[in-house]
Formats: sequence, C-alpha cells, structure tokens
Amino acid sequence: MVVHRDVAGKTEDVTPPPFNARSRVHEYGGASYTVSDGVIYFTHFDDHRLYRLRPGQHAEAITPNADLRYADAVVDRRRQCLYCVREDHTQPGEPTNTVVQVFVDRENPGRIVAAGHDFYSSPRLSPDGRHLCWLAWNHPNMPWDGCELWLADLDDEGMPRNARPIAGGDNESIFQPEWSPDGQLYFVSDRSGWWNLYRYDAPNAEALCPVEAEFGRPQWVLGIPTYAFAGARIVCSYTQKGFWHLALLDPDTKKLDRIDTGYTDIHSVRANDRFACFIASSPTESAAVVRLDLSTRRPEVLRRSSATVIDPAYLSHAQPIEFPTEKGLTAHAFYYPPKNRDYVGPPNEKPPLLVRSHGGPTSATSSGLKADIQFWTSRGIAVLDVNYGGSTGYGREYRQRLDGAWGIVDVDDCVHGARFLIERGDVDPERIAIRGGSAGGYTTLAALAFRRFFKAGASYYGVSDLEALAKDTHKFESRYLDRLIGPYPAAVDLYRQRSPIHFADRLSCPVILFQGLQDKVVPPNQAEIMVDALKAKRLPVAYVAFAGEQHGFRRAENIKRAFENELYFYGRIFGFEPADSLTPVAIENLP
Repeated sequence: MVVHRDVAGKTEDVTPPPFNARSRVHEYGGASYTVSDGVIYFTHFDDHRLYRLRPGQHAEAITPNADLRYADAVVDRRRQCLYCVREDHTQPGEPTNTVVQVFVDRENPGRIVAAGHDFYSSPRLSPDGRHLCWLAWNHPNMPWDGCELWLADLDDEGMPRNARPIAGGDNESIFQPEWSPDGQLYFVSDRSGWWNLYRYDAPNAEALCPVEAEFGRPQWVLGIPTYAFAGARIVCSYTQKGFWHLALLDPDTKKLDRIDTGYTDIHSVRANDRFACFIASSPTESAAVVRLDLSTRRPEVLRRSSATVIDPAYLSHAQPIEFPTEKGLTAHAFYYPPKNRDYVGPPNEKPPLLVRSHGGPTSATSSGLKADIQFWTSRGIAVLDVNYGGSTGYGREYRQRLDGAWGIVDVDDCVHGARFLIERGDVDPERIAIRGGSAGGYTTLAALAFRRFFKAGASYYGVSDLEALAKDTHKFESRYLDRLIGPYPAAVDLYRQRSPIHFADRLSCPVILFQGLQDKVVPPNQAEIMVDALKAKRLPVAYVAFAGEQHGFRRAENIKRAFENELYFYGRIFGFEPADSLTPVAIENLP
C-alpha cells in the first residue's frame, strides 16, 4: 500500500484495494513505486504489471498482461517514459533481465535500453535528461561481490549511445549511483576495502570521505538508498562497528558532520533542502519513518511500524563486542544480558546463553529493537547476536571471510563468541544453546552436527542439504553458493561434506525443529531426517510442524506458539521453570 502524508500530517492510502505495490524482480523485489508531479507509477504484486495512478482517477495498466516483472523505475518527464529494470519470464529457463524504456501514455512492454548482463539495477537519469547510468553484473557474482557502473548518452528518443562501464568490475562492488542537482554523478564503491562515497569526474572518480566505514548495504532488495542530496550537501548514513549513523557531507570540503539522532540503524534515506526522511530504529524503538529538520537537527517520528510501547526498564540494550576467533582474527557480535525490571536471577547463578545466527548469510544483524531478542532477555536468558565473518558492515575483507567457508567460519565465530562470554564470566557454560532460521538455521544445524560445544539448539526451517539448495533456487541466487561453497556440480563432494543432513548421526545434544509443511525452499523431509536421527540416538528432540506455513512463518499465532514451544523446550532441557503459562510441547527421549 502506498501512503500519502500531507503537510498537516494527515495520512491516507492512495493505492486502492486490491492493488498491492510490491515487486518480485530478483525475487526479493523492492523499489516498487515512484512518484512524479503527483502521479504514482507502481508495480502490482499479483500480475507484475506497471500501473499509472493519477490524482482522483483509477489506476491504469501501462504494461501488458504478460509474465514480465518491473521495478526500480525513474521518470523521464520530457520523454513521458520510465526507465526501469524488467525481468522477462515468458520463455523457458532463466528469466532475462534488462533495462527498458516504458512509455507512460499507452500500454507497452518497454523497449530495451541495456541488455547482455545477467542482472541490472539502479537506472538513474541525469537532471538534464541527457545521460542514463545503471548497475550490471553477471553470474556467479552477487552485487556485493562485484558489479559495474555503466554510463550512456541518450538521444532525443531516449535511446543510449556510447554506453560504457566507468567503475566497478568482478572484484569491486558499486552501490547506489545517484545524480546531484547540478548533474554530477556519485556512487558508493568498496575499491578501498570499504563502501565509501565517490564523485565521478571523467575519467576518474574521487573519494569524498575515505574512512573505515560502510556507506553501502548488500543489495538483496532494490531501492535501499543510504544517501541523498540536500541542495549542495549530502545527507548520508554509514555504519561503523555495527552501529549506523547519520551525517551531512560537504562534497567540496569533504567534511563529514555527524548528526546525533538517537538511532542506531538507519536506511532508505531521502532528502530535500529542508528535511531528510529515513527509516530508523534504536535499542529502545522499533522501526519508524523519521523526518529530520536539517536546520534544527530535530527528528520527528511520522509513522511507527508498531504502536506497542515497551517500558525501557524491560529492555536489554545491544552491547557491541569483539572477540578472538580462528586464525588470529577478530569477529563481531551484539551481546544482550538478561533484563527485567520486575525480576533478577538467583544471586549465585549465571544465566543461560542463546546464540543467534542471522540469515543471509551475506547480511548483518543490527542493534535496533528486536522483540524476538527481548522475549528471551526479559525471561532471564542472555542472547549473543553474532555478525560472523561474511556479514556486511565491517568492510570487504570481513565480508569475504565466508568465501568457500560457509558452514565453517560462521560456525567458528558462533562458538568463539560464546566462549568469550563464558571466559568473561557472563554466562553458564552448561546452558549454551544456538538458534537460527533458513541460512541461520543452516549455521545452527552445522554447529550442532560438526561441533560438540552447544548443549541444545533450535532450527527454524534450517537448510540441511546444500546440494538440494543449489539445484532448486531462483536465478538471483542460483550461483550464490559458487562463492560460499564452490561451483556446482564440480564441487558436489564439498556440498555433501558441509550438509548436516548427511551427518545427522553426529548430532549430540537436544534439538527442537520448526518447519512449515508447504516450504518449497527447505522441504519438510529435511527436518524430518534430522528428527529421525535424534530419535535413533535417544537424544531429546521435539518437532513442531505448521500446516499452511511456507519458508518463514507468517501467521502471528504460529510465531507466538513457536517461541513459547522453544522456551518450554529450554526449560525442560536446562532445568528451569518458565514463569509463562506455556502449553507443553512433546519432547521425545526426555529423561
């Protein structure tokens, strides 16, 4: 749903039912709408067509009812067209991705502006309409591994001439090309080892603020800007050691002026001369749309993602920690000690620890308020939220630690993070559990199958068969594992060696598994093989399957039940009685 907020603060839904402004380009979508002169252009999720919605009128389709997907559009007012990414699913095999020009005054599929690469994103038109840039990359790269920034001159009809790559490559990741109001091209590059801001001055690019910080994010979804122009200045967000900051950057003096907003996770930055808008969260506030007055530097919340207000006395704040890991390296995590204003733990008892492995795996956990973490800390359980090697936010070298080592580096870092807290005296070494979902579930299952360290575990639709994942996935991720494991099928032996499903007999501690019965990414049989192996070894095991759920649970009642079942499970395994009134879950082989 696209929502409009007027200057008086009144909001209204502007895309009427049954329209759903959401795209599926690259499957993960993003950048599903754009606005120009009050006219909204958006992709409807159900049929993937582009629609034009003029004020006071009905939405009109401007692309045909075919198996074509559109996203990441920019408006060319002079030529009455959009430039956007198109994904063509009309032919067998992998879909074809291109940049197209779609005319807004009639139904048309768009004519191809750029083609020949496996993937495209970020078409951006210069203010004078004379130039178009875009990002492109090919298998087996993901955009955070390496991509190219292309620049083309446009003729009177808006077709490209002299298209050429001006930055990037197989070993340089480019993020968010953007034109300034005066027609200069900016972009983020990790050529220095960090995603920093650059200004293009043909034939070179100048670093605006060289610093060991990340001004970019992994491009899992389209349209996630980290900076925007406020007149001659740039409003930018960047992350250092896991915390995001907002700043004003003067491109000429190269001075970075940090703004204290109180938020620690900031993205989707937009700006004009007076205001900056962004989505942000903090250790005590869930995500919200925030507007910042650039003159007073006062933030104002325009819309919260949740109306629930939690007393801060119940909230555990993320504490960034660095700890030694394999090969003399350092890894990163957020530690959340137990906290509840109404209760304290027994004076001579250290709390259990729950190690959390995020999904992705090329992603990162943030310090923003997470209700799922507070669920545990408010009940006396400490949480370690690990940004293991391979996570973004700590530079290119850190991101590449997972190359060829998924199932090794991530597991090592989860183990070493827990050991660090044990040695520091924060947690009980006999009550250490690990949990994760999807790719994080793979790290969890790998840790349980290939290490004898954790005392319990919880897998949510965790990947246990890497070969099955490599065989059956969508185009965007179809070669993702080439870098994380090795080329398939040439490295098939390595895929099997890293797959917990083939080593289920090595599981040595109690495990609870949660699974959607309609999951096509991780079919139920993968979880059930693990369950059978645990039963055969006479280890405590619980299996909770949800009818109607797919890969990632959607129904609130199922999410609630899963958390309560997991808490009940830990209570029985670790020997404590939860204060909650919980429905028991069946645990086989429980002494």
